Formats: sequence, C-alpha cells, structure tokens
Amino acid sequence: PSFLLVLDTRFSDIELWEEEGIPTEEFLESCYAIVPVLDKLGPTVFAPVKMDFVGNIKKINQKFITNKEEFDTLQKIVLHEVNAGVAQVRNSATEALLWLKRGLKFLKGFLTEVKNGEKNIQTAL
Repeated sequence: PSFLLVLDTRFSDIELWEEEGIPTEEFLESCYAIVPVLDKLGPTVFAPVKMDFVGNIKKINQKFITNKEEFDTLQKIVLHEVNAGVAQVRNSATEALLWLKRGLKFLKGFLTEVKNGEKNIQTAL
C-alpha cells in the first residue's frame, strides 16, 4: 500500500463537534501526519512548503496549549482572536490557520494532478 494509505491520523477521521466545530487537537495531529508526506514527495522541492506548513501548525498549537479547554476547537480560537482584535495580526493563530488551509489546498491540488497521471512535477505544481 501507498504511504498515503497507511497514515495513522487522517482528516477524514476527525469527528466534527455539532455546535462547536473542528476539534483543535485532532486537526493538529492530522496536520503533523502530513509532514512526512512532504519529505517523501521531494525534500528539496517541497522544503519551503514544509517549512511554511510546520510553522503554521506550530503557531496554532502554541495558541491551543495556552488553554486547551478554552481552545478545544479551531472556531473557538478564531472567535477569541476576532473578539480580542488580534485575528489579523501577523503570526496570529487565525492567520496561521488561513495559510495552513491554503497549503493544504495546494497539496491536495498537486496530489490530484499526480493521481490523474501528471508525471512532470513542475506541471503538477
């Protein structure tokens, strides 16, 4: 089986909390599980993506560990930062989440191209 098929933690396994949203800890675990995939894809080509990806995961995690009960969902983190007026501040968890989402979309697009038969990495990117 492909290394993608044997990941221990997957986004598809995250159970959304009906009223509260995406559980932070499970989301972060799924994000961390993607990091070795970037190494497999190309440690040189994907080095900047990996660095950005890991940096954004760490920013969200830093916010989460300040109060795991209060910030148990991503939505609670964002709402807290919006209410505090810091959501758009550089290096906020909200900004990190935005860039992490963009990185995940980029990776999904790349992998979709490869899955659809694209052999040229530059074209797939």
